[in-house]
Amino acid sequence: MGTRKWKIRYLRLVRRVHRLVSHPRLRHREWWKPVRASLTDRRLWHPCRDTVANGVSIGLFFAMMPMPGQSIAAATIAARYRANIPFAVGSTLFTNPFTSPLIRPLQYKVGGWLRENLHIPMPHLGEVDLQFRSRLVELNVSDFILGFLVTGIVMALLAFPVVHLFSALLPHHLPIRPVVIRKRKSENSSP
Repeated sequence: MGTRKWKIRYLRLVRRVHRLVSHPRLRHREWWKPVRASLTDRRLWHPCRDTVANGVSIGLFFAMMPMPGQSIAAATIAARYRANIPFAVGSTLFTNPFTSPLIRPLQYKVGGWLRENLHIPMPHLGEVDLQFRSRLVELNVSDFILGFLVTGIVMALLAFPVVHLFSALLPHHLPIRPVVIRKRKSENSSP
């Protein structure tokens, strides 16, 4: 699929989300106004190198966390710290039902290795017994928590050089500077 078609799909997605967030039923609710203001800021939806790097970093951090609502948390933090919202939400899909069974045991092993070899102090939070096929597996909760925190931080830090390298190799796909957005005439003519 060509670059132009991906750009058209992306812009349609942005338009749909803006319509959804600005729905008349939600628009006048007091609790929704601050959320809507940050989510509808168009600068957070146009990809440029720095906002995409921040968005991917936030998204990959939350992808490594075993929690429900990863994409909601990533979108909220991305809006708060002026990162690209679609890339933050899309990056949380790194852990999906197909990759999670591979990533979660790896996180547990990383946490165990760090505690044993580097002697990182962690409080003993107990052990969980899981039945896996025909055998009983004991899991240390401290190893798992340490593992997903460390892998989340490492993945977030790796996002920056990867996005900057992509931007250097293909500058026409991911520009360095954000797109300048012109204000509407109604916003300019307000007193």
